[in-house]
Amino acid sequence: MDTQNLNTILKELHRESYTWALCCVSNNEDLAKDVLQTVYLKILEKKATFSGKSGIKSWLFSVIRFTAIDLLKKESRTFEELTVVDDSHEDHQQYHLLLDQLSKRQKEVLLLVFYYDMTLEQAAASLQISVGSARTHYHRGKESLKELIIAQRQNETAICHEK
Repeated sequence: MDTQNLNTILKELHRESYTWALCCVSNNEDLAKDVLQTVYLKILEKKATFSGKSGIKSWLFSVIRFTAIDLLKKESRTFEELTVVDDSHEDHQQYHLLLDQLSKRQKEVLLLVFYYDMTLEQAAASLQISVGSARTHYHRGKESLKELIIAQRQNETAICHEK
């Protein structure tokens, strides 16, 4: 892929890339900017090259994720679980709390599929896991999330009836 096409694609994906970087560093804006800058440098210096084995977005998100892990390790921080960036709405905050109850991998797959509009194949490539594994985490995560939502609604109904 030539540099001009790559630059165009990176510009188109910049906003999503930044929010994914934020997720990977637990909403630390400065660190997310460092991650994205490091990723862009890796790409420009051809230390990270797109092979075409997956989609460009999956590849880019994978580079962002592993760069974030590396930067967190260098700063002697631990890689924390992903967080949903847009918590401005009360519903988002409630779902964020529910997502935190899932396993790390289930949360990652669900965020990539629902929040970043990736297919299971793209999410698997981004996380560097098999499609079968991504599919399993996706289905188990959805089922767990469904049960958590039902339980939360039952609790809210019970509280309303007590009043």
